[in-house]
Amino acid sequence: MLNIALPKGRLGEQVYDRFARAGFPCPALLEDTRKLIFENPDAMVRYFWVKPSDVAIYVERGAADIGVAGKDILLEYAPEVYELLDLELGRCTMAVAAPSGFRDDMRRTLRVATKFSHIAEDYYAACGRDIDIVHLNGSIEIAPILGLTDVIVDIVETGATLRENRLEVIETIVPISARLIANKSSFQFKRTQIECILTQLRKETEENHD
Repeated sequence: MLNIALPKGRLGEQVYDRFARAGFPCPALLEDTRKLIFENPDAMVRYFWVKPSDVAIYVERGAADIGVAGKDILLEYAPEVYELLDLELGRCTMAVAAPSGFRDDMRRTLRVATKFSHIAEDYYAACGRDIDIVHLNGSIEIAPILGLTDVIVDIVETGATLRENRLEVIETIVPISARLIANKSSFQFKRTQIECILTQLRKETEENHD
């Protein structure tokens, strides 16, 4: 059995559909149940649902052979895994946003609210900009409105939340999408099976892209 970690939620459903179309279905996974682990002995796969931010941990630690995690998670936590394929699902952008009309005063330290501290640090270090990070776990858009910070670094999908709070994207950091990742040891010992899935997923991804 190849253990596959899927992210819970809408993205996970899209990811599973891609796996199923690639020839690795598990019909039980679609049933209305509270189960978290599902097997298809014929396809030699075992799927399980986990919190999106935990997928990389399950794969890195070997509980899962492969999984699907957002590029944001891979950049933020830098897990020791192999990144095999961009599935081109869950597309969005990691960006810097600020109140409309914001102008950066280079004479003082820039205050940045984010839950992606490492991504923000790496980005601004490359820009040579001194920053003070305020790590928040939710409602990040409020920070500049209340004067807690000057800007935010966050994932932007449609931009609707930003617009509703009178914020706008001022810098784009990196595009984000779902990536197929593999445990390094599993890739060595289950390489044939993993590469079979990889080949089929790449084919499905290319067809969907076209």
